[in-house]
Amino acid sequence: MNYLVVVAHPDDEVLGAGATIHKLIKEGHKVAIATMANHAAARANISDTLVEDQKKALNILGVTKTYSADFPNIKMNTVPHLDLVQFIEKCIEDFGADAIITHHPSDTNNDHVQTSYAAQAACRLFQRKPNIPALKEFLYMEIPSSTEWSLDSSMNRFTPNYFVEIGKDGVEIKLNALKAYKGVMREYPHPRSEEAIKGLAAFRGSQSGCNYAEAFECVYRRR
Repeated sequence: MNYLVVVAHPDDEVLGAGATIHKLIKEGHKVAIATMANHAAARANISDTLVEDQKKALNILGVTKTYSADFPNIKMNTVPHLDLVQFIEKCIEDFGADAIITHHPSDTNNDHVQTSYAAQAACRLFQRKPNIPALKEFLYMEIPSSTEWSLDSSMNRFTPNYFVEIGKDGVEIKLNALKAYKGVMREYPHPRSEEAIKGLAAFRGSQSGCNYAEAFECVYRRR
């Protein structure tokens, strides 16, 4: 399987699916990361070496295939929706994606929302291009410090129904990859603290009958 992880910003791929990405690659699957905004103009305490930090983090996870756009950070809602969709479609076509992992559409971060909507639209590419195979899976991930801040009660909030057992080693790999990003990790009780990330993995594990897990919401699956 070819998994395309579509994220708004560098660090989102590790926060949402870092251990799962590492596990998929170890199992022989291919994983590519498509990043929509590669700078941090509106983000406090984030390194100005964000692109280099992402390379280090992805090297820890074992990712070698990446795609990068340069949409404006925290201003993705000012970009024509079609531009976002077409970038993701090009990634799908070039990579031969079988599955997409992306943000949940009710995240409080608007860039996450716009990325999710664009990925949803792009997943229908096979209906417009006969040489593109249909996706087999479409998954939403959770981003600590964003997904849980879904305050709009009219939206369908993140409801995990797909759990990937990652084990203690997976948690450590995820934390090591996050530490490659300067300024991303925070002190407890921030959701991006080491304690909180371990705690979330333990909680998702307890929900699914294992020690540690990453949780996803599967909204499309074809066998």
